Amino acid sequence: MTAALPKYARWEHERRFLIAPTADRPWDGSASKQIEDRYLDAGRLRLRRIRSPEGPTYKLCKKFPHETAYSQPIVNIYLGAEEYQALRALPGHGLCKRRFRHTYDGHEFAVDVFEGALSGLVLCEIEADSLDELMAVPVPSAFHAEVTADPAFQGGRLCRTSTDELAGHLRRLGAGRAAG
Repeated sequence: MTAALPKYARWEHERRFLIAPTADRPWDGSASKQIEDRYLDAGRLRLRRIRSPEGPTYKLCKKFPHETAYSQPIVNIYLGAEEYQALRALPGHGLCKRRFRHTYDGHEFAVDVFEGALSGLVLCEIEADSLDELMAVPVPSAFHAEVTADPAFQGGRLCRTSTDELAGHLRRLGAGRAAG
């Protein structure tokens, strides 16, 4: 990377895919975590609560803009419950999803099954230590379309997406509306 890394940030190399509505769901029935994201109206900040059997985790995240959607500087700050509640009061938009883990060809993917207005949307993401490693990951056939660079499928946009808008994005990609 030629761009300077902001202080305290690390590189996140990530790809996101839309799961075909008719694809098998081998992760169904496996352990999952509930994730509640709140994208604050000011800037590029995301507040996250993760609910798992081990207990809740709270984070504040910032992804910095970069010339490629595949690699971005990112900073996470872990919060206490009181800090989370104080920041939760700030204006923003939320979304809820259930996150599963799925291994394919030795690579671990995070599978996000969305709830609420985004019910029926299933996205999958993979991270790697470098951009070269990321691009070398084999893509399962159940993945309908890569949406890494599609702004409509970024969390900060999805949290503001209506059911009708989501249906339009899915039609545009030839995916139709998935069943929830």
